[in-house]
Amino acid sequence: MAVVIPDETLYAAHLTATELKQELAVLLFEQDRLTLMQAAALAEMQPIPFQHLLASRNISPHYDVLEFQQDIATLKQLEML
Repeated sequence: MAVVIPDETLYAAHLTATELKQELAVLLFEQDRLTLMQAAALAEMQPIPFQHLLASRNISPHYDVLEFQQDIATLKQLEML
């Protein structure tokens, strides 16, 4: 699914497209709507730098067994394993 954000909106928010993706990923992760791996993928970042981004905002990497299992499933779908 493609989402189109007008350039004027990005300009008004003082964000680049990359920064907007990162903001959305952080928000969805913080709300427990995405796992760490899913949020990092949305932010177009590797997991460790994404964790650093979370840490810079004092957001803990809430990570439990279910999220671990979901991340394994996601990785398998992405053929990274």
